[in-house]
Amino acid sequence: MVAFWQGKPPDRLSPITVFVLFVSALAQAISIAWPWGGVVDSGGTLPWLQCLAMASFVAVLNRCHSPRQAALAGLLFTTVWLCGVFWWLYVALHTYAGLAGIVAAVAIASLAAALAVYYAAASYFYAFLRGKRAWLGSLLFAALWTGAEMARGTWLTGFGWGATGYAHLDGWLAPYIPWLGAYGVTALSAWLAANLAQLRKVGRISQSLSVLVLAAGAWASYVPPSWTQPHGDLQVTLLQGNIPQDEKFEPGSGVPLALGWYAEQLQANRSPLVVAPETAIPLLPQQLPEGYWQTLQQRFATSPQAALIGFPLGSYKDGYTNSVLGFAPQATELWRYDKHHLVPFGEFIPPLFKWFTQMMNIPLGDFNRGALGQPSFAWAGQRLAANICYEDLFGEELATRFVDAAEAPTIFVNISNIGWFGDSIAIDQHLNISRMRALEFERPFVRATYTGATVIMDHRARVTASLPRATRGVLEGHVQGREGMTPFAWWATRWGLWPVWWVVGLIVGGAWYSKRRDSLLN
Repeated sequence: MVAFWQGKPPDRLSPITVFVLFVSALAQAISIAWPWGGVVDSGGTLPWLQCLAMASFVAVLNRCHSPRQAALAGLLFTTVWLCGVFWWLYVALHTYAGLAGIVAAVAIASLAAALAVYYAAASYFYAFLRGKRAWLGSLLFAALWTGAEMARGTWLTGFGWGATGYAHLDGWLAPYIPWLGAYGVTALSAWLAANLAQLRKVGRISQSLSVLVLAAGAWASYVPPSWTQPHGDLQVTLLQGNIPQDEKFEPGSGVPLALGWYAEQLQANRSPLVVAPETAIPLLPQQLPEGYWQTLQQRFATSPQAALIGFPLGSYKDGYTNSVLGFAPQATELWRYDKHHLVPFGEFIPPLFKWFTQMMNIPLGDFNRGALGQPSFAWAGQRLAANICYEDLFGEELATRFVDAAEAPTIFVNISNIGWFGDSIAIDQHLNISRMRALEFERPFVRATYTGATVIMDHRARVTASLPRATRGVLEGHVQGREGMTPFAWWATRWGLWPVWWVVGLIVGGAWYSKRRDSLLN
């Protein structure tokens, strides 16, 4: 009311603006992994839809009359977008954890709104610093949006699931991924969307650069350069148990089913490498039935085969870990990988949130964190780098495996359990996360999961073999290892994400200086 009597327009958004933001946000969510068939294969990406959605958002920001109104628009757009990305958390919270439906929905909306604060701040500073130079405004938006994405993906343990760069796995910007990584392509797509939103104002130079970037990407899509070289071939067997999630840890149903089925498959398969998913064996080794552990060890100690199997490890005294054990013939001790990047609320409970976890009927724990950059599992001439669950979301952490080029992974192995989220788009989104890492490092991925997507993927992020989701089955196939270093792997190994932060800071600083100079001149 004060703003009204002072002759200033109120900061609230009009119904039409709210509608545009809502539709654009949902469009951006589905561009990252299309939920239905028809327009594109289910789980595929729609880069053009992401650019149009973000251009609509930038157009709204450009019409905002104050930084506060821009922040409100950013908060609304991002909250709806993120709810559209990880709505499947509802399945875990309501179906498996037993939270009331309304409580689960409020929890998801609250998480999305909390993460949206990063983007609201970016929108505020975009409106505050934009100035009169449209070309600089496009760079400013790209920098601020990318900064918000990196803050969401790295601060407070990080949850960058569904970042906008993932929409460009199948588009003309995909060839830039081995150079710039996911966040670099996020910045590129945001810059193109901002140019599109103010096409007539950015000038011919920015227009020409936009066309050049897209043309170069289109050409490279058909003639992709290669930064790595083939490094042998490995036959693998991937196991997908599909034990019902609500029975997995039940001693009278899921536990004996898992122990029996995985033991049978580990004994029967003859591939040089067999991989079982995250916590495939849902008991600590000391809790296993008599003779089970000894039989498992003897199986691989006396055969020309190896296995990677998901286990919980530890004790009440020393703490527990979510781990992978590597069994190999003539090994003096088992190879072991302990999960480094733990899931909040699932594998550790953040301070002040025990009240929330106590409301859920779900096996939670405070796990010990494994070291960053643990050694690969050397087998059959390959160096197999394990990662568990959503650890493949953090490319800057996987880059630590490449510090020593001679010991760098030749194949990534992801073991996961997405069964908490049912047969939802979470499976496709997680597959696309692995695809992004495959392009960043030009490394193949094998993924052994509880319910899907269990796949073999080459270094171009193409799925060469897969199992139907939500079924119990065995996937056999070949994977070709790779060696060498992409530009992204080279700089991320040395500096992490700091080069991207530096560019963001330089652009924001340049926009601030430009606005201040214009203010002094006026």
